[in-house]
This record gives sequence, C-alpha cells and structure tokens, in this order.
Amino acid sequence: MPRESNQAKVARLATIIALLRRTYPDAHCELNYSNPLELLIATILSAQCTDKRVNLVTAALFRRFRTAADYAHAPVGELEAAICSTGFFHNKARNIQSCCRTIAERHAGEVPRTLDELVKLDGVGRKTANVVLGNAFGQNAGIVVDTHVTRLAHRLGLSTETTAEKIEQALMRLVPRNQWTLFSHWLIWHGRRRCTARRPDCAGCELLHLCPSAETPAVPGR
Repeated sequence: MPRESNQAKVARLATIIALLRRTYPDAHCELNYSNPLELLIATILSAQCTDKRVNLVTAALFRRFRTAADYAHAPVGELEAAICSTGFFHNKARNIQSCCRTIAERHAGEVPRTLDELVKLDGVGRKTANVVLGNAFGQNAGIVVDTHVTRLAHRLGLSTETTAEKIEQALMRLVPRNQWTLFSHWLIWHGRRRCTARRPDCAGCELLHLCPSAETPAVPGR
C-alpha cells in the first residue's frame, strides 16, 4: 500500500471524525464524578481497572471522603480497604494520599487547573491530567491516550508510534484542538463498542471503508 500523505490523512481523519460524531453524539467520560477532585481520584483508580469497577467503588468512596484533606489524613489502611477491588491498591492509596496532601497544602484544597501543575502531583501523568482538564475544566490541553486510543490510532493508520506520549503528539498534529477531548471519547467509545481488542466488528463498523486494518467482509459464494 502506498504511503499516505499527511494531507490525505488529515482529510480521511475529518471524515472519520464526522462519522464518529454521528455514531456517538453523547460520548462522554464514563467515570462518575461531581467535581474535579472526584474525577482526579476516579482517574487514578482507573489504572489497570475498568470504569465500571471504579464507579462501583467510588459510589461509596465519595460519600466517605469529600475533600483533599479527608484523603490526606485518612488512615492508609482504611483507604486501601475502600479501593482494594480496583487493583494495585497499595500504590494507588499512597499516590492518592500524597497528591491530596499537596492539593490541600499548596493549592488551598483545589485541584490545579494547568497541565504543568497537575503532572507534579504523585500518581498523575499526562493521561490523568488530560482527563481532568478536558472533562472537569473544559480545557483541550491534550488528547487522552489509553489502551483504546492506542489501538485505534494504530488500526486507523493515524500513528505508528508505540508510546502514549508520542501517539498523543501525533494525534494533536492531526486533530483540530477544539476537538481533542471529544476525539478521545469518540475513539474510546468506538473501541469499547465496536473495535474491540480481540474481536473487532469490522463487518458492522461505521469506519470500515476508512480503516486500513479492516478485515473485508467475505463475499457470499466465494
């Protein structure tokens, strides 16, 4: 297959975005939260864990812990017990307590609103920062790159990079900035509902004719 020019890729992506927007008009972050702190905590817990499981855990967690100071001063064993079903709970509890301590002591209890400040918090990388900024603060600071976005970026021929940071930079050069947050939601929703890791539904995919990795449906009689 001849190499696709950047201009052709941008044009193809514009069509992909239009189809994703039409297919998932209500795409949004599927973690439950009511304020920036809750979204930050939920996103930390979502590492190596499903959103569904995190939402089950945070339903009780957010009733018990309301402020950054609440998390910072809680007995670590109590916090670990509350989040243990999300996996890696020792590290997650330590990171939550440390980042909440910093928020309480250095940011007057308010979650920072800039990428630079967020990534200085323990347990917060670019992905988590982008989730918080895009969804809690409405800032298109970057593109969230999780396993779904990574998989679809490769399958759709949008990036050949292998690290999340490089994939994000490649996508940011292609996707209009005002769509960065929504673009990640669209890819995540498509990855969960259609383009799954093990059994992608290529035959029923809305992007079939735009995807270089698609398995062409078999023609009856051949």
